[in-house]
Amino acid sequence: MLEAGASAAAVEAYKDGRDIFGYIRQKIDYANHFKVNYKEMKEQEEKLKATRCDLEEKIDKMNRATNVGEAWIRSVTEAEKEVLELESKYNKETVHAWRYARSWSRANLSKHMAKKRDKLKVLLEEGKLDDGGVVKRSPEPVRVIDAPSTKDFPSLHWAVDKILRNLREREFKRIGLWGQVGIGKTTVMQNLNNSDEVKNLFDIVLWVSVSKAGNTEKVQNEITQRLMLKVEGEVNRVETAQLIKNKLEDMRYLLLLDQVCDYLNLKEVGIPSNDKGSKVVFASRFRDVCHYMDADVFVKMKSLSDTDAYKMFKEKVGRTMEDRSAVATLVVRKCAGLPFVIDRVAKVFGKKDDVSLWRDELRRLQRWPSIKIQGMNEMLESLKFCYEDLDGEDKKVCFLYGALFPEDSDIFVDYLVECWKAEGFLHSVDEFRDARDRGHNILDDLINVSLLEKSAMKRHVRMNGILRNMALKISSGVSDRKILARPREELKEAPKEEEWAYASQISLMDNDLCSLPATSNCTNLSTLLLQRNKNLMMIPESFFSSMQGLRVLDLHATAITSLPPSLRYLTHLKALYLNSCKGLIELPSSLEALVHLEVLDIRRTGIIALPIQVGSLTQMRCLRMSLSNFDATNPISMVISSISSLEELMIDGDPNTSWSDQVMRTITEEVSTLTRLTSLTFSFPKVECLEIFVRSSPLWKDLRFTFQFSVGICNSVKHHILDYFEYQLCKCLKYANDEGTHPVISEVLTETEVFELIDHKNILSLSEFGTENLSRLRACSVEGCKDITCIIDGNGAPASPFKYLERMVINNASKLDCFWKGSVAPGSLGRMTSLTFFNCPELKNIFSNGLIEKLSMLKHLSVKNCSKIEEIIIETENPCLDLETLPSLETLVLHDLPNLTSIAPDDLLIWSSLKKLDRVSCPSLLKLPSTMINAAN
Repeated sequence: MLEAGASAAAVEAYKDGRDIFGYIRQKIDYANHFKVNYKEMKEQEEKLKATRCDLEEKIDKMNRATNVGEAWIRSVTEAEKEVLELESKYNKETVHAWRYARSWSRANLSKHMAKKRDKLKVLLEEGKLDDGGVVKRSPEPVRVIDAPSTKDFPSLHWAVDKILRNLREREFKRIGLWGQVGIGKTTVMQNLNNSDEVKNLFDIVLWVSVSKAGNTEKVQNEITQRLMLKVEGEVNRVETAQLIKNKLEDMRYLLLLDQVCDYLNLKEVGIPSNDKGSKVVFASRFRDVCHYMDADVFVKMKSLSDTDAYKMFKEKVGRTMEDRSAVATLVVRKCAGLPFVIDRVAKVFGKKDDVSLWRDELRRLQRWPSIKIQGMNEMLESLKFCYEDLDGEDKKVCFLYGALFPEDSDIFVDYLVECWKAEGFLHSVDEFRDARDRGHNILDDLINVSLLEKSAMKRHVRMNGILRNMALKISSGVSDRKILARPREELKEAPKEEEWAYASQISLMDNDLCSLPATSNCTNLSTLLLQRNKNLMMIPESFFSSMQGLRVLDLHATAITSLPPSLRYLTHLKALYLNSCKGLIELPSSLEALVHLEVLDIRRTGIIALPIQVGSLTQMRCLRMSLSNFDATNPISMVISSISSLEELMIDGDPNTSWSDQVMRTITEEVSTLTRLTSLTFSFPKVECLEIFVRSSPLWKDLRFTFQFSVGICNSVKHHILDYFEYQLCKCLKYANDEGTHPVISEVLTETEVFELIDHKNILSLSEFGTENLSRLRACSVEGCKDITCIIDGNGAPASPFKYLERMVINNASKLDCFWKGSVAPGSLGRMTSLTFFNCPELKNIFSNGLIEKLSMLKHLSVKNCSKIEEIIIETENPCLDLETLPSLETLVLHDLPNLTSIAPDDLLIWSSLKKLDRVSCPSLLKLPSTMINAAN
């Protein structure tokens, strides 16, 4: 037993000795291959590093590493760090002389280097990737642009909000943003690009800045880069378009095109019109560009509000302005609400520390562009481009004429066009009506290129201070178009005589002038505007003696009491405005010398007679006058009938004038003999006078004939409902203080676009005038008609009234209990956009008999002071309503309705377009429909 144990122990000892010998021999081998292993490790590392660099060079804007490739690069990078550590240890070992004592550590290091060499070989093999380790990058959904936020400036941010609302609507595919240079279009577009909502709405947002020099190829190049499309070699425009189309047609994209100056064919670019909800928004100075590019929606940029402009200026200046706020307010006002100008001006003022330096810079700014201001040249050049790009000298001179008016003032377009015609700017037109058409066409073009803008007042335009300054600068360089324009400057004395001498057009309107030069050398003068100098009582006798070339003279709302003898020298005068000169009681006989006079306005003056000499003015086209001060025995009709060239006649009536029926009949008969008349504004005291005109003059039925007739005793011939219309309505009838119906009223209604019925008696509904006669109306107002119970009685009506009606106002109708009785004929009310009820105490039912279903275009509904109204939409009167009923309603106004308990049954409608709910003094209305709460919020 002991022998066996000893034998086994001997065997184990032999084996252990052999293992120890092998281990020692292995260590000696590692030690002997110390340098070889290091060299082989470094060789493998160099190959691996070169392979990694090759892969990384493939990674660029177009390509990215695959997931496997990224993992491999990480492994290689880690391995390189480990090699670096081993190399450091190797270098430490080599600095020591070889000694037997260090052989053990060298053997261990050599072993690690050999293993690392083998690992690097494996990594090198793994680096031989089938796909090369890279794939094409996918373009990022949005590339954020560095841009100032609009959120703190409501008058700028509204455009972003409006476009975002349109982007949500599936039917709007192309949106056009337009406005003048420097108004903030690019900032709005940048904020759209950066919007989180846009990021969520679209797969990709493409931004392209298109300049005047830009073309299809340039746009394609920017889009292909953004989409990371690989375009190799010579590729033509058609092939590039196909590449872009193939990439985008399955994507929900938003294309933002900024600074579009001319038509761009998106189909040629390669932009597909897919059904994925893709959209295009383009920004341009020109409205027509948006039109040519088939915009579904037009968004007109607005200038900054005064509050936002001041806030932006303060932020840009970057300092407190408490000690110079008054100067700052004036500076901001000169910037015309244009962010571009505010930015440039703020940089100049921000460098000035003292308030006196600010005042000096303000004086310089007021003289710009006559003097240069740092950073403003770019603005001036852009504006001049818009001017120089106008296709016609007539448009250029018409634009420059606007500089005669105060900056940002409201200019009545009809007056402006009359001045243009008198100046001879409207070529190749003979008739006054054609001249107006031509003038409105030019106005539209100037608005289109943002050199003029529509005013908040209907049918008025404005020119901001920046554009006005540019116009004055341009005119100063044109020898025959020099302008002396100092309106609204609180002048108490007229400019010096030498300033008058070189001017072709002078504007001193809205000042405090008390006198004018006794004489002036003004042989070049063609326009003189002196209106609303309320202290100007006298014109020197020889004042007009050197103004033989004068064509436009405006003295309206001055305090003059007479016209000087030198008026006879104005033989080329074409337009004379004396309206509201209340102290002027007569026209001089020398008026007959004005042989080229076309426009004479003497409304609201003290004139008591129309001199017979007016009848000799054979070029007279437009006469506007009032009867308020005229002597009833004066035969003015004989004068009017002798002006055979008259095309436009306005005679304001006066309800307090007690002219005999015979005199008015005679005047009416004389007016009806004018054979060239195209427009008549006239107050007929009785319906019989209207009948005389209608029976005597066939002109009124001409399609192009315009009229504003007032029948009965009215305080004014003006039709106030017209103020709500963007476009001009030309055939208007006001019928007041009468009773029942009359065949001639019904006859005139067949041609009428605007009808106002005031304080009328013995009529239950407008249907009594004949529903077939109401089809052309676009606006209708019923006021103070105590007997009316409904507006239309559809029971047995033979025709469809209100086919084109857009606006309806009902005021002080004490017996009105509903809007419409009976069935609603097909075609009626389809264009109604606004419906207003005020002070109708018996009104109970607005939408009866399914009427509501006809109002698909209704945008505004107002109900005020109607005490018996309990429900706006009565479900029993309107069963089975579609959820989308009233799809266009944006504003609902409810005031002073004490018994109103319900707008509509809960969840009956979804109110998809509602933006504003205005509720005042409706104490019984305790709950709103849940869908309306969501919409209104």
